[in-house]
Amino acid sequence: MLGATGPDSDSSASKDPSEWVTGDEPMTGAQRSYLDTLAREAGEEISADLTKAEASEQIDRLQKATGRGQ
Repeated sequence: MLGATGPDSDSSASKDPSEWVTGDEPMTGAQRSYLDTLAREAGEEISADLTKAEASEQIDRLQKATGRGQ
């Protein structure tokens, strides 16, 4: 359910990225674009050949580092 106030254990968004069925596929264009923005804001360089799961983990880390996504 979208917009729920609590965690939804059935949601793919709540699964650990390492458990994603498509986690080994290359990151999406949207992930690449957002990671580029976050990395620039954090003053970091991130590999451009991440998987979807790796990109998701980097996004989570950089969101915390930059104060985004709170």
